[in-house]
This record gives sequence, C-alpha cells and structure tokens, in this order.
Amino acid sequence: MSRSLIVSASGIRGVVGQGLTPEIAARYGAAFAAHLAAGTSGRGVVLVGRDSRVSGPALLDAVTAGIRAVGFDVCDLGIVATPTGLLAVAEDEGAAGGLLVTASHNPAEWNGLKLVSPEGRFVSPAAGRDIQRRFEGPIAYAGPTDLGTRSRRDGATPAHIARILALPVVDSERIAARGFHVALDCVRGAGGLILPPLLERLGCRVSGLELEADGRFTRAPEPVPRNLGGLSELVSATGADVGFAVDPDVDRLALVDETGRPVGEDWTLALAVELVAAREPGPVVTNLSSSRSVQDAAERAGVPFYRTPVAEANVVARMLEVGATIGGEGNGGVIYPGLHLTRDAPLAAALILQFLAESGSTLGQLVAERTPYRIVKRKVSREGLGIEEVLAALRSAAPSDTDRDEQDGIRLEWPDGSWIHARPSGTEPIFRIMAEAGDEALARARADWAEALVRGAGRNPVEG
Repeated sequence: MSRSLIVSASGIRGVVGQGLTPEIAARYGAAFAAHLAAGTSGRGVVLVGRDSRVSGPALLDAVTAGIRAVGFDVCDLGIVATPTGLLAVAEDEGAAGGLLVTASHNPAEWNGLKLVSPEGRFVSPAAGRDIQRRFEGPIAYAGPTDLGTRSRRDGATPAHIARILALPVVDSERIAARGFHVALDCVRGAGGLILPPLLERLGCRVSGLELEADGRFTRAPEPVPRNLGGLSELVSATGADVGFAVDPDVDRLALVDETGRPVGEDWTLALAVELVAAREPGPVVTNLSSSRSVQDAAERAGVPFYRTPVAEANVVARMLEVGATIGGEGNGGVIYPGLHLTRDAPLAAALILQFLAESGSTLGQLVAERTPYRIVKRKVSREGLGIEEVLAALRSAAPSDTDRDEQDGIRLEWPDGSWIHARPSGTEPIFRIMAEAGDEALARARADWAEALVRGAGRNPVEG
C-alpha cells in the first residue's frame, strides 16, 4: 500500500492519483460489497454519495462499478453531507449499507471512502479489518446476468433537515423568534446544500461565504481558528450574531462569536452537551483529545462522563455500551442518538441556536461565563517515525504525579488539570500532539515538552 493511502477503522483516504486511484476505489468498493454479501440474508441496495471534491465523480463511478460487479444494486444520493448519507442508510430498511466518497477535512488533493453499516453507522474496526482482508485477497465477482444496477435518488438532504426540525430538543419557533443573523462558511463543500435551507427554516438571516458546492477550496478545509479569517471578517462586517464554519463533508461545526473571534471547535460539543444533558440526563462520551470544557459540562449536569480512543466509531461504540444521551468529538463533531449515531454539523448548528435562544446571551458571553481553557495543537510528520519509540519516550518522561491513559497513543493529565495527548493520526500521515491548560502559556509549555520528546525520538520536522 502507498504511504499516501491511509487505512482507518471506517475506510481509506489517499492522495488522488497516487495512493488513491480509480482502480483502488473500484476494488475497495468490491471488497466492501463482498463483506456485505457475507453478512446479509438478502442483497439489498448500497446507498452511495459524495462531497463536492473535484475528484469525487470519477471515484464515485469507480467505486460504484466495484459494488455492482459483486452483485449489489447501487442508489446514488448525489452530493450530500456525510451525516445525511448515514441517516439515509439508517432510515432505509432495504439498505445493505452505504459508501461515501469524501476525505472530510483533508486538503483538496485528497479523497477517500467512508464505509457505512446497515444500521447507518460507520463500520466497526472488526468489519474494517475484514474488508481490508478481502481487498488484499481474491474477490468473488458476479456473473454477467447478476451484476447490480445503478439508480439515482433525490431528497436525502430535505429529509435530513425535516428530521432535525422535528426533534423535541429543537424549538424552531423559539429560535425563529430571536431572528438570528448567521454568518456561514461552507468552504465550497456539501454544507452549501444543507445549511442555508436549514438556517432559513429556523428563521435566520444568512450571510454566506463559499457556499458553492464545487469543491474548489479557497482555504484549508479544516475548520480550525487559523483557517477562519474570512468568516471572522464576515461576522464583523455584517454584524452577525454568530459565525458557523464546517468542513467539506459537514460533520464538524466550528463557532465564531459575535465579535468575530473563533472560540474553538470544542465549545460546539461542550455547549451541545450542556443543552441536551439538562433535558435528557444520561452519560456523556467523548474522546481523549477533547477539551476539559466537555467534561465540565457533563459534571455541571451531574451525569457520568467517559473518554474513548479517537475516531467516531470508538465514541459511538461506547455511547451504545453506556446508553449515552449525547457524545461526540471535540473537533466540532456532535453525536445525538435522538437523531442518529454520527457526527452531524447541521444538527449541531440547530442545538447551538437553541442554546442561544434559551439563554438570551451571546456566544461570547456564554463562553466567558464558563471556565476558560486553551488548546495547542501540533503536527509532526510520521515519515520514518518509530511510533513505539515515541510513546516509550513520553511514557518514561511522564512525571510520577500524572494520570496516564494509553487507550490511544498516550494521554497524560497533571494535577492542575492540564494535559497532553500524543497519538499517530488515522487520517493523515502525521503524529498529533494536543495540549490543554487554563492559560495559553502553560498549554504551550506542555505542547513544547511533548513535541521535544517526539522530535527527539523521531527527528522529524513539524508539519503545518
């Protein structure tokens, strides 16, 4: 496998034309279909869709050919948000599974395949391993009279919007009564097709930026503060009440307050947890890299709190295990089982507006009223990096008074509540370092400490 093809629990990502080619996509689609065939009593249909990336149509055609070649019918949803695609699978009793062509927040030269179980969730790690085994081995293709068909289905996006508006936790009339002005940056991804109509149904006035769903990204697509300068300027110039930014496949929502200040993606989940846990008390689940603000929200509601390894599939598995009422990842991904079990930025936008409507406060005021934290994020190239050597270096250097969690890389927490989490990424060829503390100086000091150990073990330059 090429270094520019990354295999994770829920699918693959690669640089188009290098690690990820139409041949790879077709074979991976066939391997996925073979996996589905081994686990289903009937053939069913495989729902497919894509984000707006320029490489999407060619790869979708290739993966569709692979699925059909094993004998499954394919139904094409068109350009859809990832949560829209998963919801469509979950609510289609005839769906054997789903496959979405997207690289989420990765740069434009990347694309990928996300695999969806018949329940409308990303496939489990065990299923992912089975699909990888089939990909690398022989595949039983259908004969000429047993090939699957291809059809098109419209309406997945309006159905998703309708399901959000029907949730008891979303009071559309109360939100509309506030008459919010929302500045919106969809980075020319699939969000431009779902967020404007959703916000308009919630009575919001929308000032848009990069709403065209053509995949020609004009900024780095990850919705982190350093990439949101245009949205910050739009909020300030238009006097918007809040700014929303999403990644190309619309599973992450980042927030900009009324002054034009990006508040960080973790506040999306923290505020959603506070809203939902007050109504539906129950366990909260997030990953090891999420902010302490999410834990604070759970503690304020008096509900159990759990952390898992990074990756949506891990969070969802623990949510099911403990009966969580809400969870997600601190990158702006909110998972609410009352809708479905996947990160959903349109849902998150509705929940944030609900919180603002109920509180009567601005986003800036809400954040200021809660304990402040500062997160520092670093990336180190994984090329030539000995992962076990890096983890051993961090482990041996950890102060004796730190709490240690090694579910996923290594997470160390100091008695003052500051922490670092260092782990190899499952979506990019990098090693991620996260550090958080009550002030930025301490967070940077923790990140510097961890980065020095990673560099010392791997001697790799920092990326991005």
